[in-house]
Amino acid sequence: MRSLQRPGRSPVLAPNGMASTSNPLSTQAAVTVLQNGGNAMDAAIAASAVQAVVEPESTGIGGDCFCLYSEAGSDKVIALNGSGRAPMSLTADWLLAQGIKEIPQQSPHAVTVPTAIDAWVQLSRDYGKKSLGDLLQPAIGYARDGFPIGQRVEADFAASRELILGDADLSALYLKNGENYRMGDRFINKNLSKALEAVAKNGRAGFYEGWVADDILTKLNTLGGLHTQADLDSALANYVTPIKTNFRGYDIWECPPNGQGVIALMLLNIMSGVDKFGDHPISVERIHHEIEAGRIAYRDRNLYLSDPEFSAMPIDDMLSQETADLIRAQINPNRALDKLPETTLPKHKSTVYISVVDKDRNACSFINTVFHNFGAGILAPKSGIILQNRGQGFVVEPGHPNCIEPGKRPLHTIIPGMATKDGKTIMPFGVMGGEYQAFGHMQFLTRLFDYGMDIQEAQDMPRFMPDPFSDVVEVEEPISDEIRESLRALGHNIQPASKPIGGSQAIFIDWDTDLLIAGSDPRKDGCAIGY
Repeated sequence: MRSLQRPGRSPVLAPNGMASTSNPLSTQAAVTVLQNGGNAMDAAIAASAVQAVVEPESTGIGGDCFCLYSEAGSDKVIALNGSGRAPMSLTADWLLAQGIKEIPQQSPHAVTVPTAIDAWVQLSRDYGKKSLGDLLQPAIGYARDGFPIGQRVEADFAASRELILGDADLSALYLKNGENYRMGDRFINKNLSKALEAVAKNGRAGFYEGWVADDILTKLNTLGGLHTQADLDSALANYVTPIKTNFRGYDIWECPPNGQGVIALMLLNIMSGVDKFGDHPISVERIHHEIEAGRIAYRDRNLYLSDPEFSAMPIDDMLSQETADLIRAQINPNRALDKLPETTLPKHKSTVYISVVDKDRNACSFINTVFHNFGAGILAPKSGIILQNRGQGFVVEPGHPNCIEPGKRPLHTIIPGMATKDGKTIMPFGVMGGEYQAFGHMQFLTRLFDYGMDIQEAQDMPRFMPDPFSDVVEVEEPISDEIRESLRALGHNIQPASKPIGGSQAIFIDWDTDLLIAGSDPRKDGCAIGY
């Protein structure tokens, strides 16, 4: 238990239903759905739609979606991959012929086919109780009538100013008389409300056909994109078999590749045999071992992770105890390893995560994204839709497992998580923050299960992250100068974090008391609410 004399949040407890998101308006929308008879899937979709409006730099209907879901508190976890594919006309050879060796962010070639809406439609149809049209109404209202900009959203908008200025349609909407929106300013996106209304009325066809589809294709094709109506027609989210490992008696479930959940499980396997080095995770020894484990695991991610429909993935080997033992043995407790081999993979950034549990203990772990803040920095003007830049997850290098190919999905960073034990769901959880997500799953779970922190404390703890593409290790402000200097003495290139590292939400189901216990990351604007 935290000291109540110090700043911080207490866990949120409730007996019936609970939602935790990175924006209070989306959390409230989810809880309202639960109170009106909807289930956890209904609430998650409603919350995600609201976040597509009120946190538009991080997520939207022009993006992608992943979901883990368990019904009635069981340990039968369902996984859905709603990540988009490259246009069928786009090849590495074509890009190289255009002189493009690395896909830029603000490029139509960075836009894979948005698949979030197809995911929402399938999940609503297969597991929801309410109509998708009803679930979209709160989001439609906020887009049509406006909402107040939050503190974190203001900061994200300001940090993306140059990208916003790079697209006339984007800057016309997301700048106010040429200036950035500030906290408390009311923001309205009426065109997005019309696009959401089209989906509410016509379902999948409201997005992938008709005027919304025409708006998206016109914008991309005008910029030189190769997207076609056939690409939109074939956008399809897929149910997949989740993967898992056991950590401290809990089964930890992740979506399989092309997402990086396998790396989160690798890290848990590695850290299962690492000493706690005391009763607090912020110590030189513990930080050093986590950094080194992360550097090695992310090296393997960069070598192997790709779309399994195109390249064989050695998942069993990556999750074996032998691999964990081998990696752990490579960690020198007294010195950072020499710089690891560099990779040609590009960097990844932003997402939103939603955790919901209902009165029947259906549990939903739901994550939706446009990748970097403001995605590709491309706005389809008539529909108000920001298009994601997941195509930057590819490399333009023939022969590489993650090389771009027609209809292929890129390496993906967003990973919902689920914990089960003794035949029951224990906790939907997730971490935002691009590259950090796999490392963040490990940090959250080890702080919860190894150090005995409550669900809020485990999210409040200072964070650090080894950059998978350099020797830099970013650390948040609360980590002391003394610890930083000691880590530098071990050979780590310690740098201040440029912004808060990640974000997270989680809901723990206490089956002994039949209570829900939730936390929400203070690095975001959101909260957990129950009833």
